[in-house]
Amino acid sequence: MFDQFLSKAAELLAQGEPFAVAVVVRYEAPISGKPGDKAIILTNGEVWGWIGGGCAQPVVVKEALKAIETGEPQLIRISASPSTDTGVVEYTLTCHSGGTLEIYIEPVLPKPHIVILGRSPVGQILAKLSKAINFTVSVAAPTAHRESFPDVDSLQTDLNLSGMQIRPQTFIVIATQGEHDEEALEEALKTTASYVTFVASKVKAAKVFESLKQRGIPSEQVHRVRAPAGLNIRATTPEEIAVSILAEIVQRNKSKRAQNPPEAVSSARNQEVKDPVCGMTVDPSVARDKSEFQGHSFYFCCAGCKQKFEAQPESYLGAALTGSIPDPTVKTFFG
Repeated sequence: MFDQFLSKAAELLAQGEPFAVAVVVRYEAPISGKPGDKAIILTNGEVWGWIGGGCAQPVVVKEALKAIETGEPQLIRISASPSTDTGVVEYTLTCHSGGTLEIYIEPVLPKPHIVILGRSPVGQILAKLSKAINFTVSVAAPTAHRESFPDVDSLQTDLNLSGMQIRPQTFIVIATQGEHDEEALEEALKTTASYVTFVASKVKAAKVFESLKQRGIPSEQVHRVRAPAGLNIRATTPEEIAVSILAEIVQRNKSKRAQNPPEAVSSARNQEVKDPVCGMTVDPSVARDKSEFQGHSFYFCCAGCKQKFEAQPESYLGAALTGSIPDPTVKTFFG
């Protein structure tokens, strides 16, 4: 099983997909999870592996998605009798089995990906610096060759980016410096990259941007491009300009997840509801067990609670429909 776990993690890393690893580090019986049990949590809330029963999984998914969003690991404790330990995120276990479960959650995020369009000195130096801090680097430029970019992960001799995966951690730098400026910018603006910067002075950038508009590219698209490139450190040499660009990319990458969380993570951070049977906190967006009754939607921490509810829904209905209901089309019990 462990080799399958490692293979799954390696597969996700190769695909550039963010995920979190959850490992049980301590338990007190009776509870199904045991030290060493582990699982991979994907950004859609899917759990691959085992870290305990239905009462634990919604909490683990919630904290794993938070860890992916913030990039920070978490140690969580699920117990009927919470402790006062510092540095631990406490959750009250309301399932009838009882026991305690402590789980360490570690986010695994893909390396930032820098795409450099152009073979200029700035592009060459930026590629070297980016590899030095373990970024993934791709270069696209007509007549580019490996001698100028010996360590990059991929190199293509055209500007077509249609075959390249553009993710939230992708940063595009146009370092053409007079060679195919407009063509490179057009290709960059066809992508969904949130960061596109152009190595040029304000005067030159304004002229090139006007040319792009005349080519039919909407102004709002052109305004996505940052120019001049990099942080304002009064850079003048190619080396200094490359440093300023990389510094800005590092800065933006550190704050990017908080400012623009992935859609799958954002959607999962919905209002929390309580299981009407056991009272366990549940995230509706990642809850696997759901039931409809008399036009209302109810969410459960596990299949067992769902079965109890469906066997005698009237006995739980009164408590389940109390509390605030933000969405009139979905009535749930909010704590």
